[in-house]
Amino acid sequence: MINIIEIKAKSNDHAKIRAILLSNDAHLKGKDHQVDIYFNAPNGRLKLRKGDIENNLIYYERANNSGPKHSKVSLYKSDPSSTLKTVLENAMGTKVVVDKQREIYFIDNVKFHLDEVKDLGTFVEIEAIDENGQKSTQELLAQCQNYLKLFEIEDDDLIAVSYSDLILDLQS
Repeated sequence: MINIIEIKAKSNDHAKIRAILLSNDAHLKGKDHQVDIYFNAPNGRLKLRKGDIENNLIYYERANNSGPKHSKVSLYKSDPSSTLKTVLENAMGTKVVVDKQREIYFIDNVKFHLDEVKDLGTFVEIEAIDENGQKSTQELLAQCQNYLKLFEIEDDDLIAVSYSDLILDLQS
C-alpha cells in the first residue's frame, strides 16, 4: 500500500497555482483527459482510471473530512485496451463515472492536480506520497500544509469527499 496525505479544494485560479508551481521548479508530467469509473465496492473505493497518461485500477481507503486526509492506496497499472472494465462492470456494477481534464505536476514526492471536472468545476489536489516507507505521516502532512499556505487555499474551499461523491449528490 502507498501512504498519501492529500488535500482537495475548489480553485478558481489555476493560472495563479500553475505560476506558483512553475516558480518552484515543478515538473509538468502532462495534461490528461481522465475518465474514472467507480464500482460498487463493499469497502473503500475502487475505480478504473482511463487516461492518456495514467491508466490504473485504484483501490483506496480514506475518511471524508476536509483538510489533509490520510489515504491508503493500491495501484494496478492497466492496459486501456483490456477487458478489465467489462469484467468489473459485470462483477460489481458501475456506481458513477467522473470525467475530468487534469494537469499533473510534481515537486519531489508531492503530486499536484489542476482539475476541471465535468459538471462540477475547477479544483486543485495536493498529494504528498510515500511509496517506500521513507517519510512519516507527519512529514507528508507538513508538505501538504506548506502548499496549502503557498497556494492561499482557504478553509471554506476545502473538499471533504471525492469527485464521485459530489457527482452522486448532483444526481440525487
